[in-house]
Amino acid sequence: MLKPVTKSRPTRSARIVARAAFDDTLAPASWRARPRTFVALMGLYESNYIRLGWLVGGLATFTGRHRSVVPGDCDLLLTLAERSAYTTTLNLTYVLAGAGGAEQLPDMRVRVYHDAHLAEAQDWAGTHNQPVLRALRSHAERELDQRWARNVMLNKWLEYCVERGHRFSSGARLTAGR
Repeated sequence: MLKPVTKSRPTRSARIVARAAFDDTLAPASWRARPRTFVALMGLYESNYIRLGWLVGGLATFTGRHRSVVPGDCDLLLTLAERSAYTTTLNLTYVLAGAGGAEQLPDMRVRVYHDAHLAEAQDWAGTHNQPVLRALRSHAERELDQRWARNVMLNKWLEYCVERGHRFSSGARLTAGR
């Protein structure tokens, strides 16, 4: 005998999985528990991907350069450097007003792996005048430590930028003269 089909509420774990696509607070945070391991670094890349999504919704539609302007904060620039079927490389930097003109820091190059849902900070400015950035860079000796320092910096910076109100939209593209 066939039983009638009834709709049931999704299980708790199904609801958590559905929300985790938009919020990294529900993702396993192994990088917070056991830092500086390869597995933890991959968890950090996943968190970076989620946080980058908060800042840049619809990254696949972006081309060129974009500027996010928020009152009381530095302008944030996003420049698409390269795009392929599975990856996008972008540069993300603040424009800091200084006595000698505008400076771009931390000038990060980020590789986004769309199929794996990961974002990796690959490089940042070669030298830093800011003491905190210089200290982060100088303490990283091994490759894993260097990757860790760059990606923790990116993770915290993305969260900070979103909290300050920065957002990029595909309609806010900069023209060549700006």
